[in-house]
Amino acid sequence: MCDTRNALIEELNPTFLFTWKGTRDGSGERYHSHDYAEFSFVLSGAGRYRIDDKIYEIAEGDLLILNPGTRHQVLASDPKETPCTEFFVAFTDIQLRDFPKNVLPVPQAGPILHTTGDLRQKLFKICSSMEAESTVYRQGKYYMLQSYLIQMILLVIREQYEPEENHALGYAFESVNKKYIVERIITFFEDHYAQKVSLDQIAENMYLSPFYISKIFKSETGDTPIRYLINIRLEKARDILEKDTDSSIKEVALSVGYDDAYHFSKLFKKKYGVSPSEVKKGNRSTQVCAHAAQTVRT
Repeated sequence: MCDTRNALIEELNPTFLFTWKGTRDGSGERYHSHDYAEFSFVLSGAGRYRIDDKIYEIAEGDLLILNPGTRHQVLASDPKETPCTEFFVAFTDIQLRDFPKNVLPVPQAGPILHTTGDLRQKLFKICSSMEAESTVYRQGKYYMLQSYLIQMILLVIREQYEPEENHALGYAFESVNKKYIVERIITFFEDHYAQKVSLDQIAENMYLSPFYISKIFKSETGDTPIRYLINIRLEKARDILEKDTDSSIKEVALSVGYDDAYHFSKLFKKKYGVSPSEVKKGNRSTQVCAHAAQTVRT
C-alpha cells in the first residue's frame, strides 16, 4: 500500500485523446511505448502481455496502467481460451504531487490492477458509457468523455491509496450488491419472459459482463440465468395450457417467448414428462367431464 501523502491531487484536468475497443488473439502489434498514458480495461476473455520485459497473465476485470515510456505488447493467446476484448483510453496532461508528469501510480506487483466487486462494475459502466458517447455527435462530447476519464483516474488512485480498513467494507457491499443484481435480473425475467431475451442484452443494460452475471447468478440461485428464464417460461406455459383450451400449441409457445413450437414442446416435455398437447388434452377432458356432471345434476 502506497503512502497516502504522495497521492494528493492539486488539480486534475487531463486531455482526453481517444478510445478504442478491440479483440486481439495474436501478437499482431510490435513491442512499443507511447508518449502519453493509457488505460486498457479487459472486458472479457484472457491473455498475456509483455510489459517492460516481463510476462503478465491478464483476464476479465484487469486494468492495465500503461504510463508514458512503458513498453508493451499483446502476446498470442492460448487457443483454449477466449481472446481478450479490451477497452483502451488514451490521455495526457496529468500531474500528481511527487509524480512525474503524465505518470499514474501502479501496484507494487506490476502495472496491472486486478479489480473485483464494486470497482469492476464501475469500470464496466464507465467503459460502456464512453463507447456510447464516442459514437454520437452531440454538444459537449469531448467534455463528457473527459469526465468519464477523470472518474477512471480517481478510481485507480482511490483503489491504491484507500486505507486497509475500508476494503473490508467493500467486501460486505459486494455481497449485498450481488443479491440486488440477481433480484433485478429475476424481476426482468418475470416482466419480459414473452420477449426475446439474451444474456448479452442483460449485461449491456446493467453495464456488467455476461461472464460476471452468470457467475453471481449461479452463486445466488444455483442455476444459470438462461435456465432460470426457461423455467419461468415453461411454468407460465403450463398455467396457460391448464386454463385455456382454445389456443394452439404454437400460440402458447409464442406467448412465452418461443417462435419454434417444436423446440418449445421438447423443453416442456423434458421438464414435466408430458407434452404440451397432452396437458391441453387432459385439461379439455377434465372440462368436458365437469360440464357433463353439471348437466346431469340440472
